Amino acid sequence: MKILQVITSMNIGGAEKLITEITPLLRDKGHQVDVLLFDGTETAFKQNLLDNGICVYEFGKGGSVYNPLYIFRLLPFLKKYDIVHTHNTAPQLFAAIGSVLCSVVLVTTEHTTANRRRGWRWYWLIDRWMYNRYQSVICISDAAENNLKKYLDHYHTNITTIYNGVNFQSFIDAKAETALKKQTVGKAVVVMVAGFRYQKDQDTLIKAFGYLPKDKYELWLVGDGERRQILEQLVDEKNLKDNVRFLGVRNDIPQILKAADIVVMSSHFEGLSLSSIEGMAVEKPFLASDVDGLREITMGAGILFPHGDVRQLAKEIEQLMDDREYYKTVADKCMKRAKKYDIFKMVDEYEKEYKVLINEYV
Repeated sequence: MKILQVITSMNIGGAEKLITEITPLLRDKGHQVDVLLFDGTETAFKQNLLDNGICVYEFGKGGSVYNPLYIFRLLPFLKKYDIVHTHNTAPQLFAAIGSVLCSVVLVTTEHTTANRRRGWRWYWLIDRWMYNRYQSVICISDAAENNLKKYLDHYHTNITTIYNGVNFQSFIDAKAETALKKQTVGKAVVVMVAGFRYQKDQDTLIKAFGYLPKDKYELWLVGDGERRQILEQLVDEKNLKDNVRFLGVRNDIPQILKAADIVVMSSHFEGLSLSSIEGMAVEKPFLASDVDGLREITMGAGILFPHGDVRQLAKEIEQLMDDREYYKTVADKCMKRAKKYDIFKMVDEYEKEYKVLINEYV
């Protein structure tokens, strides 16, 4: 099969991570898999694709990904591939418009349980039309599928779920990032890996550190994005500059997670967070906001705290570090849960879906 993955950029995020992981694995199964970026700005994820021998096309570097001229630049690509698989709003919409002008088998992945578009009442008809142009809409969690069906009023029937997965063994085999750990001077390290976007809630985690002893705890925030300056200002306001470190975008996530003591995902909503599964895979306790997309993978394994509850999050962190038996019990449960989300199973399911669509539409 000739498969094209289309996404806005390769900045840090779950969709970008997904493409970085599955593209080489699909290629290794004998398929031609290329990637098209609306914004080809250099990132660690993009370099990872290139290092793996993946062909990466781009429309430019920087600028608006909603440039309407991209619709016409997209058309030749739509004609060249058996499957065109889009991710994120601009590629989703522009590929749908392009499918009116040429025949193409379209697949898209819905990566979250909610987004800003769904709050725009006037946009509902556009979304309903757009999704109906797709032969398959794949959601990454049950909550994402249920919410999308409810939003579309069950208008689109070809919606299914393929759970996100991670390369579990690569996290088991990773060695802790010792240089960073040595700089903590005996403090317990809490880490959160996520883009600094409206969807994420690093704010609650930062505020929780205001209720923890400053001589005992340090926070590592891995990622970057539009809200970085806001978060840095919050750290200054809370007088936490000596306790919070902004590590930026990293390509050694397994090593950083292994070096930390506790992994947290504080968020307003999720699809099925790859970072969460990765956090569980390093055999460390995982704490998450009790919201859609995190609830289903965390419940019964890690610890859920009420959305935005600063004091409860701080309390849970302290309890884990004060009770080593409790710490180990939670860590063991998280490890077992992570094993259920295997990337090789996910890739097999994507390949199966592609083959079904080609048999039906080509």
